[in-house]
Amino acid sequence: MIAKVFCAALMGIDAFKVDLEVDLARQGMPAFTMVGLAEGAVKESKERVFSALKNSGYRLPPSRITVNLAPADIRKAGSAYDLPLAVSLLGAAGVVEQSVLEGWFLAGELSLSGEVKPVHGILSLALEARKKGAKGLIVCTANAHEAAVVEGLDVYGVSSLSQLVKFLIGEEVLEPTAVDTETLWAGRQNFGLDFAEVKGQEYAKRAIEIGAAGNHNILFIGPPGSGKTMLAQRIPTVLPPLVFEEALEVTKIYSVSGQLDRDKALMVIRPFRSPHHTISDAGMIGGGAYPKPGEVSLAHRGVLFLDELPEFKKNVLEVLRQPLEGGEVTISRAAMSLSYPADFMLVAAMNPCPCGYFTDERHACTCTPVAVRRYTSRLSGPLLDRIDLQIEVPAVDYKDLRGNKGLDSATMRGNIERVRAVQTERYKDLEILTNSELSGSSLEKFCKLTDTEHAFLEQAVRSLGLSARAYTRILRIARTIADLGGDESLKVAHLAEAINYRSMDRQG
Repeated sequence: MIAKVFCAALMGIDAFKVDLEVDLARQGMPAFTMVGLAEGAVKESKERVFSALKNSGYRLPPSRITVNLAPADIRKAGSAYDLPLAVSLLGAAGVVEQSVLEGWFLAGELSLSGEVKPVHGILSLALEARKKGAKGLIVCTANAHEAAVVEGLDVYGVSSLSQLVKFLIGEEVLEPTAVDTETLWAGRQNFGLDFAEVKGQEYAKRAIEIGAAGNHNILFIGPPGSGKTMLAQRIPTVLPPLVFEEALEVTKIYSVSGQLDRDKALMVIRPFRSPHHTISDAGMIGGGAYPKPGEVSLAHRGVLFLDELPEFKKNVLEVLRQPLEGGEVTISRAAMSLSYPADFMLVAAMNPCPCGYFTDERHACTCTPVAVRRYTSRLSGPLLDRIDLQIEVPAVDYKDLRGNKGLDSATMRGNIERVRAVQTERYKDLEILTNSELSGSSLEKFCKLTDTEHAFLEQAVRSLGLSARAYTRILRIARTIADLGGDESLKVAHLAEAINYRSMDRQG
């Protein structure tokens, strides 16, 4: 007898439907065969499932069992196939009618006792189940809230195989899992941090306001203890809140990578990732035999903070160039090629020299000019070109430490949201969201300059030796500065302030 249930396999951060078919043949010697490009964990499910069936009180007749995972030409991995395999075996054995199984999607790992355990990537599976018009989705109770975020799909959480069987044959009634999305969204601005806690550094706060308003990358340069890390950690508090579609994107990435908190059905706060400088290029971009998301993808729609930037390996920094330009990263392997979203705001920090006190008037720098050049040369020109705002963060004076609170996050966020709204309206007919994406004809259209501004900018480009990419970045920054001031056209003052935020170019 043949039984079939639906499940799903992950391909990047998305899922695709898999038909799990089981044939129980009474003829021939008892055997178990699984086909359909099943990886190690899937093949091992035989032992878990048979033990779970036995310990749950279900007996299968001696049979020649054939399991097919279709489509058979796409790799399947993970332990999420345990639950659908067990149910399809019971369907083929006649314990559960095939008509009862039709339309259900299932996912879950089984313990030897028959307990259902959570698995990764449930949100992607739920979205695929809804897309395919599923009757409902049955998962582990611990995964149910994550899946229930998807509207228009009934999600049922079960704790054991026997409970699932009783539900399917009508002996037990289960209610669909409900998630209060309003409660989830209520916590979007609960950061616990605020820019009001940062004393002084108003110049850096101004640069952050510009960077967040136009989604520009930022590099802080200053001596130890000047507040570079404090500033970076508070940047998510001024970014516009995630919309629901963005939250789904971020949650899918964390769910697939296994880093989603089980207590959180949805990621409602923009990510802030701060990897250590010993990270490998695979850890930064993503990788593995079956590529997993790296830090650039985990920072999608949020902030990627790289502290002590020159201490990162050169190859790690250079692999950032593609995602900084394209907003996604493609990982190619012999068997497959996967693309993960990587649209993040890069924030980095560094000392001006190896000892850290080159720009600090209160401490004597012990570094030679050669050592300083060698230290700063660890950052390549192409990478620095992609960092729009290069900000000098000086040591904080004592009078600033004992002074009143400066600009707070709420005020800065209000300004930033106003400017983002202006950009949304301006680019509504284009595939552009922020000023940082302006290029080509759109740059010429929205950053028009008169002869006066052209003359000023030409002199700056020649005297500083700026590249074509740096020229483009200056125009984008100036566009954001003008938007913050409520000006439609770009002026010399906007260009001058934008150039002033390119401190590494001025040093050159």
